[in-house]
Amino acid sequence: MTTDEIGSRAARHGHTSTSNNTLNIPSNGEKKPKKKRILLKLFLGLILLGVIGLLAGLGLFWSYAKNAPKLDDEMLNATVSSKLYDANNEVFEDLGAEKREMIKPTEVPQLLKDAVVSVEDKRFYKHSGVDPIRIIGSALSNFKTGGLQGGSTLTQQLIKLSYFSTKEKDQNLKRKAQEAWLSLQLEKEKSKEEILTYYVNKVYMANGLYGMETAAQTYFGKPLSELSLPQTALLAGMPQAPNDYDPYTQPDTAKDRRDVVLFTMKENNKITQQEYDAAKATPVNDGLQPLQTSNENRKIVDNYIKQVIDEVEEKTGKNVYTDGLEIHTNLDMAAQKHLYNVINTADYVQYPDADFQVASTVIDVKTGQVKAQIGGRNIPDDVQLGENLALNVRRDVGSTMKPIADYGPAIENLNYSTGRIMMDKPTTYEGTNIPVTNADMQYYGALTMRKAIMYSRNTTAIQTFDEVGKDKSAEFLKNLGIEFKDIVAANAISSNTNKIDGTKYGVSSLKLAAAYAAFANMGVYNKPYYVNKVVYQDGSEDDFQPESKRVMKDSTAYMMTDMLKDVITGGTAFNAGVPGLIQAGKTGTANYTDDDLTRMGASESSSIAPDSTFVGYTPNYAVSVWTGYKERLTPIPFEYWGTASDVYREMMTYLSENVSNDDWVMPDSVIRSGSELYVKGAYEENLLPSNTGVITSSTAESTSAAPTQSSSTTATSEPTAPTSEPATPADPPKEEPSKPTSPPAVEQPTSSEETVPDSKPPVQNNPARRNPSGG
Repeated sequence: MTTDEIGSRAARHGHTSTSNNTLNIPSNGEKKPKKKRILLKLFLGLILLGVIGLLAGLGLFWSYAKNAPKLDDEMLNATVSSKLYDANNEVFEDLGAEKREMIKPTEVPQLLKDAVVSVEDKRFYKHSGVDPIRIIGSALSNFKTGGLQGGSTLTQQLIKLSYFSTKEKDQNLKRKAQEAWLSLQLEKEKSKEEILTYYVNKVYMANGLYGMETAAQTYFGKPLSELSLPQTALLAGMPQAPNDYDPYTQPDTAKDRRDVVLFTMKENNKITQQEYDAAKATPVNDGLQPLQTSNENRKIVDNYIKQVIDEVEEKTGKNVYTDGLEIHTNLDMAAQKHLYNVINTADYVQYPDADFQVASTVIDVKTGQVKAQIGGRNIPDDVQLGENLALNVRRDVGSTMKPIADYGPAIENLNYSTGRIMMDKPTTYEGTNIPVTNADMQYYGALTMRKAIMYSRNTTAIQTFDEVGKDKSAEFLKNLGIEFKDIVAANAISSNTNKIDGTKYGVSSLKLAAAYAAFANMGVYNKPYYVNKVVYQDGSEDDFQPESKRVMKDSTAYMMTDMLKDVITGGTAFNAGVPGLIQAGKTGTANYTDDDLTRMGASESSSIAPDSTFVGYTPNYAVSVWTGYKERLTPIPFEYWGTASDVYREMMTYLSENVSNDDWVMPDSVIRSGSELYVKGAYEENLLPSNTGVITSSTAESTSAAPTQSSSTTATSEPTAPTSEPATPADPPKEEPSKPTSPPAVEQPTSSEETVPDSKPPVQNNPARRNPSGG
């Protein structure tokens, strides 16, 4: 269409415009101002949003900051020790007392100032308490590396140590705002030298020591002013993770951290390359003095204190060395001293040598309170808060697994009776051709579950585990506080696990005592604990009650206890017996693998074991005992396999002197017929025809009337008792999941109805002879 045509059309409609302007078509010159106005509005909008956000942030910051604690010299300068009380409300330890040497700002060596500032806060003398540059740098570093590098200044670290919990879960926005606000205020009131001195006096330096001057005098036997460069760097680096950088227990990581401090000093031009090289080449233990303790009770309670500290910090987030707590524990000091003497002297039990180790735990079965615990034998005087073997899950508790992984779950889930017939015969692990053998390399054929436990037969335990199913077994164990990430058939007779995660997976003396305590407590499990109350400086307090839950039926607990009594009175643990005492328990002996024996140059027939365990209980206490050597390939001599039972006997004798000795009362859910027990409602299905004399669920016939429900040992009607029993094992049992590669040639039973062999196993009851636990 031409311009003339447009004009003509416009004329017909009463319009006469013939130009672009007349047609209202904007020119390029008019478009640009409009775009600029839009961009300007966007820019102003963003600024407004930023201002609003900033004001909101400042408002939130102020709402948190105005409620921050007030600065107080006492909070900054002094740390208060915590007192530990035993079950009788007597103080047995003062944590932090006389373990701090304060120094003045003029006494802080320049070398230490350079070391601390270089590694912790190199812009310390430039910022005003909070360092935005450091915060941004840390954020960028964390974004790039996925790490958690902190942005706190030395001032902020001091505020955190003085006023707030150091637990990561407590580091919320409110806490950070208050920490920053107080840091800014502190920088206005105190000089840099004062702040640095507060920090040097405040920090924890491992082994119960606070303050770097205290650490210098304890670790090196001289004041800070006399320390060498590598010694100063070691101390300057410890506060970040004092226990991890402890030169006594963690020398490798301590040296790595010291060398990091030296490197930052060199980078900040505080030392020369030559000084750096010489200091880095210096051994980390150069000048290190033996640790000394002045408290003669400390060795006796050291392992217990270690667990108290961990539990208080876990439950409260408080630091026992600085927060002035009154910590009320469950410790029975008299029992603790007796257990210490039983384990560390030759007055009660004979030990093969000084290196032989023992770990034991005593638990109140009704509450879960840990009354006593020893985590090692012949611990050196210079060790404090050392390894607690009573919490070690890396050793094998052997056949003590059978009641909690096999037979207990079978009663709980399958209503097995104590008289259920089991076949002690050549057996393999399910789905494999790997044989399961007994320690004596014999098979006894048909025997009751009671006898299978009494003589600790491996084959019947594995079969029972398969019948229960690993999921039900794992569930039963987990309810007892014992977790296996991946439970396998070998766990029917062994606690070995490849899934080690601290103390989470596997079994320890502590866990074993708590698990068996549930049998003693008629099926109610109490989580073991050390601390019952914490009183804070302001007078407030936290009370900690037993964490109880029913984990099995009372019938399961009672029936297991009834069978485990026989283990002591006539089975593998008669040397654990205490005359007249009502008690039950189980032995456990671990084996070496074929590879272990090859490395040791020992034969498969060698009577050696890496671990021997006993756990037993009364209606009042549960006591577990592990024995062995720290070096697993150092074997327990055959004649000392029963040492764990001996320790138990001496300890339980002491514990039971002044308490009631009442037997457990049979619950209404259990029926007794003769010597055997049945779950109410499952009696008939667990009977055999009376002429067989054998009890099994697979051949149930109701040939006799069910007995009355009674706690009496006499039943109104009972099946015919077995007329014969298996022969005594020639050798003490050893739990070994996969040896030998081929079972000995024996006649394999073909039916679960076979009668028990003739000849009852004679019980060795000569107290003068040490009886290997063997099962």
